[in-house]
Amino acid sequence: MAVQRLAASSIIDAMVGTDPGDSTGRRPDDLGGPDATVRATARALAKVDDAASLVLVEGLLDEIALRTAAEARGRDLDAERVVLVPIGGAHAISRFLGDLGPLATRVRLAGLCDLREAELFRRAVAAHVGSELTRADMERLGFHVCDRDLEDELIRALGMEEVQALFEAQGDLGLFHQFQSQPAWRGRPVQAQTYRFVRSSGSRNLRYTRLFVEAAVALGRLPRPLDALLTAV
Repeated sequence: MAVQRLAASSIIDAMVGTDPGDSTGRRPDDLGGPDATVRATARALAKVDDAASLVLVEGLLDEIALRTAAEARGRDLDAERVVLVPIGGAHAISRFLGDLGPLATRVRLAGLCDLREAELFRRAVAAHVGSELTRADMERLGFHVCDRDLEDELIRALGMEEVQALFEAQGDLGLFHQFQSQPAWRGRPVQAQTYRFVRSSGSRNLRYTRLFVEAAVALGRLPRPLDALLTAV
């Protein structure tokens, strides 16, 4: 127990230099501000003593996507002792695995990252297990990669018709059309415009991540990396 508390403390200290502490019990996407990921990490680390699986993800958006997908499929990750841990960026993966100490040997480890960060994850996990790993090896271990990134996976999985139907249902279709008419984006591919529009606001990105995942599950189109990871844990 003491070793695990020390590991948790060192991870949080490395992220922000102080213990952020949060006892509100609110969902991760209800917590705004620049320290939202840090607070979510602190809450996750408070659960590691009883964890059966630890899923290491880059940030808050990935946690929301996976939790939403699990809930949409009728799963309760807390009851299953599956802990989603946003580590504050892929650069933290090596330190995080090292700081877990003995805990890493008794829980199921899995993870999710973007394509541009896949090599960071691969090297860290390879060092952790003590052998070279291919991408297929990583997937067998439960570590999956979003091709380009999470938002791109979700937009491609749903398709433009479904995405714009969600924009309309949320009252954002007119705003999206205004965005499309901006000189910098006029005439660009609709998928590229959609990607930028969703990511142009942090709160919009959080909201549509949840909505896109719910729609993808309902339509049987959950992107493969999310589907495979949830199957693994």
